[in-house]
Amino acid sequence: MIQVIHIEDILRKDSPFKEIPILDIRSPKEFAKGHLPGAVSFPLFTDEQRNVVGTIYHQQGRQAAILQGFDITGPKWSGFIRSALEEAPNQKVIVHCWRGGMRSEALAWALNLYGFDVFVIKGGYKSFRRWCYRIFGSSINLIALSGKTGANKTGLLRYMANQHYQVLDLEALACHQGSAYGSMGMLIQPSQEQFENNLAICLNNFESDVPVWVEDESMTIGRVAIPRTLWLKLCSAPVLELDVPLESRMEVLYPQYGLLDKQFLKEATLKIKKRLGPDQTRAAIADIENGEMRSFIRRVLGYYDKAYQKSKIPFQERKWAEVLKIDNPKDLPTVVKLLLEAAVDHNSLLLPKMIKKDQTEK
Repeated sequence: MIQVIHIEDILRKDSPFKEIPILDIRSPKEFAKGHLPGAVSFPLFTDEQRNVVGTIYHQQGRQAAILQGFDITGPKWSGFIRSALEEAPNQKVIVHCWRGGMRSEALAWALNLYGFDVFVIKGGYKSFRRWCYRIFGSSINLIALSGKTGANKTGLLRYMANQHYQVLDLEALACHQGSAYGSMGMLIQPSQEQFENNLAICLNNFESDVPVWVEDESMTIGRVAIPRTLWLKLCSAPVLELDVPLESRMEVLYPQYGLLDKQFLKEATLKIKKRLGPDQTRAAIADIENGEMRSFIRRVLGYYDKAYQKSKIPFQERKWAEVLKIDNPKDLPTVVKLLLEAAVDHNSLLLPKMIKKDQTEK
C-alpha cells in the first residue's frame, strides 16, 4: 500500500503515525543542513550523484533524469529494502525527499512491491519547512525572564521544566549559552535550519492556553538566530527581571566557567577585546593564566553588565514588567514561587494554568 499524507498528519499531537520511522531519502548534505527531528538519513544518492541527476533533469528533462537515477541505483535496490527492514521490522515507513518527487516515488514503489505499507509526505521536506514558519507565526503566551549574567536564568528555566512548567529553552536548542564564552569550549551548534526545525517541533508541543517561560534572549545565540516573527513576540512579551547581587551572581558563574579550559577562556576573551578594552583584556588574560578565576569573572561581568543595560528593551514596550529582588538565585523553589506570584498578579491566571494540563489533571 502507498498512501500520500500531509505533514500535519504526522506532527499533530494525536497523530497515528508517531511510532512509524521516517526515512529521509535526500542526499547526506541535504540531511545535514536540516531534517525532521527524529528522521533517519536514508539517501538514494550520494551528494555527487544527486548533482549529476539534477543537472540532467534541468538540461534534458524528467525522463532522462529518471533513467540516470535507475542507472545509479539499479544494483542497490535489494540493499535499500534490507536497510528499510532494519529500520522498520513491521514494514511500515514514512518516506520523503525534498518536495515529494521522483526519489520518494521510486522508493515507495520498491518498498510497496516488497510488501511495505508506505506513507509518502506530500510536498516532502519543503512542506515541513513551510509548516515551521506557520508555527513561528502562531499565537504563543510567552513570559520572559531577564536579568544580568549570572542571575541563574538558565538554571531556573531547567528547574521549571523538570517541574512540568512549559519552558522554551532557546539556549538548549541552540547548544550555546549566548555569550562569547557560550560554547563552553565543547558545545557544537546545529545549523540555522536545524535549529529552526527543532524549535518549531518544541513550540508545537506546547498547550496553547498555558504560559511558556523563556529567557529574554537577543536575536542571535552564537551562530544561530531566532526567527524574526518569534523574536518580535519575545520583545513584546511580559518580562520578569531578576535583580541579583553581584556576589550571588559570582557564585552561580564560578562553577560554570571558572573550571573551563584556560586556552578556550583566553581565546573567547580575545573575541571581545575591542569591547572589553585593551587594559581589561590584558588583566583578564592574566587572571586566567594565574588561576584567579573569580577575579576574571568579576572583570568580564563589568562588560556584560553594561551590555545588558544597553540592550534591555524598555519596560513600556512590554505587555507588563516587574523587577524581582532575588538574594539567592540558587534557591530555585523560592524564586519560582516569586515568579508565579508576580505572573498571577499581572495576568490574573490561576496557578493550575501555569503548568501543563496533563500534569494538573493527575
